[in-house]
Amino acid sequence: MILMTVRDQPEPGDGGVAGERAERSACGHEERQPRADAASGHEERRLRADAASEREERRLRADAARNRDTIVAVARDVFAEHGLEAPLEAIAARAGVGIATLYRRFPTREKLVAAALVEKVAEYAEAARQALAVPDPWDGFAGVVERICELQAGDRGLSDLLSMTLSADERVEELRRTANDLLIAVIDRAKAAGTLREDFVGEDLVLMLIATAAVTHVTRADAPEAWRRFVALALDSFSTRGSPPRPDSALPDPPSTAQMTRAMIRLARERGCGERA
Repeated sequence: MILMTVRDQPEPGDGGVAGERAERSACGHEERQPRADAASGHEERRLRADAASEREERRLRADAARNRDTIVAVARDVFAEHGLEAPLEAIAARAGVGIATLYRRFPTREKLVAAALVEKVAEYAEAARQALAVPDPWDGFAGVVERICELQAGDRGLSDLLSMTLSADERVEELRRTANDLLIAVIDRAKAAGTLREDFVGEDLVLMLIATAAVTHVTRADAPEAWRRFVALALDSFSTRGSPPRPDSALPDPPSTAQMTRAMIRLARERGCGERA
């Protein structure tokens, strides 16, 4: 064994054990640099993947939103034309989506009906609100009845909806409750003015809407304005004898015999009781 004297001890930074440690440390540092670069590259790839995933998620959300909007718009048209019993498959086909996609967006028919008709129900509520602002109580009452029936005549889906409840959607029912409260106020104001029969109640208006819906459905194709005469007759029966005549109080022309005959034949065919055209 060779002993080193003090003179033989390596100086700091020179070779020997300490130098080897320093060299290994330096080498170690040099060896760690590639690993750091690899980690940086991995992080960059992860960030790119996350960004791509986020873009894809945004695209899917946008596609889903477009699909939903298209389904609602098509459903609004189909329900207006055919009523709330229209096949959902027909709506999906016209919207260009599968029936499974429709059901993912709207698990029940009630949900789709609510989304498609909420704006129409809002119009119904607004008509009642405007009626309260009409100075003459009878004009306010008669005007809102005519407006609601006009909305019915232009939209079979709304006509169906006004004759039923839709407990599956709180927005629609809240709008309906608001409209009903306003209509009761309109009715009470006309009764207080002595122009609406004292025994008229809100349920009478519901009966009238149901009857008008039936009249409109049967005569829509052959005498599309027949509902106006029916409504005018109904309003005349609701008024008191002392109610002032309205400027446009003359009854609309009645449908012709030929129009009504065609309408009745058409209904028979719809019910399977006559030859189809």
